[in-house]
Amino acid sequence: MRLRHIALLACTALMLAGCNETLETVERDVSHVKNKVDYPLSASILAEMDKKNMDRNAPILIRIFKEEGKLEIWKAKRDNRFDVIASYDICAWSGKLGPKIKEGDRQAPEGFYNLTPGHLNPNSNYYLAINTGFPNRYDQANGRNGTNLMIHGACSSSGCYSMTDAQVLEIYGFARDAFKGGQKTVQLQALPFRMTAENMARHRNSEHFEFWKMLKVGYDNFEVTKRPPEVNVCEKKYVFNQQLEGGQFNASAACPKMSTPPALASALASYEKTYDLAYTKAAKKLDGMVWYDPSEAERKALVAEKRKGREPAYAPTGSALKAGKLMKETEFAALMEKKAAKGLTAPAATAIASSANPRATVAPTIAAPQPAPSASASTMMASAAPSASGQQVAAAQSVPVPAVNPLAFTAQQPAEDAEKKPFWKFWAKE
Repeated sequence: MRLRHIALLACTALMLAGCNETLETVERDVSHVKNKVDYPLSASILAEMDKKNMDRNAPILIRIFKEEGKLEIWKAKRDNRFDVIASYDICAWSGKLGPKIKEGDRQAPEGFYNLTPGHLNPNSNYYLAINTGFPNRYDQANGRNGTNLMIHGACSSSGCYSMTDAQVLEIYGFARDAFKGGQKTVQLQALPFRMTAENMARHRNSEHFEFWKMLKVGYDNFEVTKRPPEVNVCEKKYVFNQQLEGGQFNASAACPKMSTPPALASALASYEKTYDLAYTKAAKKLDGMVWYDPSEAERKALVAEKRKGREPAYAPTGSALKAGKLMKETEFAALMEKKAAKGLTAPAATAIASSANPRATVAPTIAAPQPAPSASASTMMASAAPSASGQQVAAAQSVPVPAVNPLAFTAQQPAEDAEKKPFWKFWAKE
């Protein structure tokens, strides 16, 4: 009798929860959700927000780490700094590490993008979708093109970041609530990997290394401040948290006179010093070794079991971190020669093989391994470092930081809205 009573109570609880239609009750199967656009975030997420001192409609930031296949939602706390509120395994992303260059290259974008309510697509063929904003001003200035690059459901990608339907339902909900709270733009940081000294050293031979060092400046600014960096473009490159001292930013023209706020420059310099030491140590440890970046097919092979019993369109891709591997330069050279003979290797991917093996038949197309960013670089090129030092943490706590500066919108904001500072932009001169 007692067991029957417990079972009855459990069933009743489930039915009541079903009335609320939260992700806690539908978890993976969301096919019966009637109102996707207004679907509420779960009680457990709201409780976590309260625990982390966050308001439900507070601003968010989205971070993607392509190599490990992670999408994180960061949300502003009441102290105006951002913290992680949710982390998801990306179900599918196509191509390899590196930025998107042109339509049809199957590459998922890398860079800093700003999303407005106009980027939300409630009527997507892939359950729900959020346009990444590619191409932004940086992409356009560098001649990069492509359309309809999304974060969407259905777990199938051709240049997008594809989630499960349940995941994108939740991600959409985070963005919707933040916009309802008055956030004008949500910053999307699409990064190849967590830009630690160890990861940068591991990828030091990549043809994309210089591009990644540029992205890393924005990564570092966020790591130091835990607030979205202000992003601009000049001389066809990203610049972060720069105060104008005359002129204006033009994506293709020379950069105007600008400077980094002193407190921020000091904190970044401290991080840079720690990073340089860590990078030198990591590079020495990896001397003579090369990281093999796996193909999309090699990543899919890791998760082939997940496709069984599913519709053909369901195409998860495994982690590039798990599918890739460190190899000796001679082993890498031999592998690249073998792939080149079969026509499986892009020209740029064979440069290291040629330099490691003088007999290799493939001509090198990328530069030699790059050194760590120098501590004497300009204030725009600050470098990342672990946040272990108490001195660095203390410095970060007092850093004044600017807010997001939209790079590309599908719909133009009114001038008065564009000029209104978000609540965390307290450093700027009036």
